[in-house]
Amino acid sequence: MQKKVTIAPSIMCADLCNLEKSVKEIEREGLDTLHIDVIDASFSPSMPLGISTIEQLRKITDMKFDVHIMSNDNEFFIQEMLKIGVDQITFHIETSRHIDRYINLIKKHDTKVGIALNPATPLSVLEYVLPQCDTVLLMLINPGFATDKNEEQVSYASKKVQDLSNLIKSKGLDTKIEVDGRVSLNTISGLVNAGADILVAGSTSLFKSDNSLADNKKRIEELILEGLYEEAK
Repeated sequence: MQKKVTIAPSIMCADLCNLEKSVKEIEREGLDTLHIDVIDASFSPSMPLGISTIEQLRKITDMKFDVHIMSNDNEFFIQEMLKIGVDQITFHIETSRHIDRYINLIKKHDTKVGIALNPATPLSVLEYVLPQCDTVLLMLINPGFATDKNEEQVSYASKKVQDLSNLIKSKGLDTKIEVDGRVSLNTISGLVNAGADILVAGSTSLFKSDNSLADNKKRIEELILEGLYEEAK
């Protein structure tokens, strides 16, 4: 059976003045997961959506909310997202003093848990917590600099995905690998081939301005199939 690769549109790359319209358009394309960045403007120099905006979004759609917290105060945002009722909460290991406490707090609410790693953070930090993770999110650019069009995906992106995939398999786990940051039409097939399960799709793929959302989605699906075909060879 061919594995399923999830396209998770990054809402911060949609039309922020017409969020409901953007979400409905994404829904019409049959996508069921929305990637939502929660940023504190300290850990990362950005703050696209406030808590109350996410709360309002929850009322207008049944899509799965895949929340990525980029903050120096994880517990506050974890508690707020649990109140809203999201499907997965991912927090950064670099800013977490009490990792197991956060994992247990999220799991207690029957919510999936993810741990995010910045590009240069080694996979060795996952040694003890990997079995508790539903997802590991690998940042492929530095968090929050998506608007800097000159920042390219790190050169070791595919290698890191491949290494994580091998680590997960060696432990007999089914942890998903999520990739975030310049997941573009040029890099998708390679990332899928390396083992990515969830693609955070933003301005260089699903929301690429020179094509419609439908056309971009079709192209992404073709690239996913290419990556899976290469992986199977």
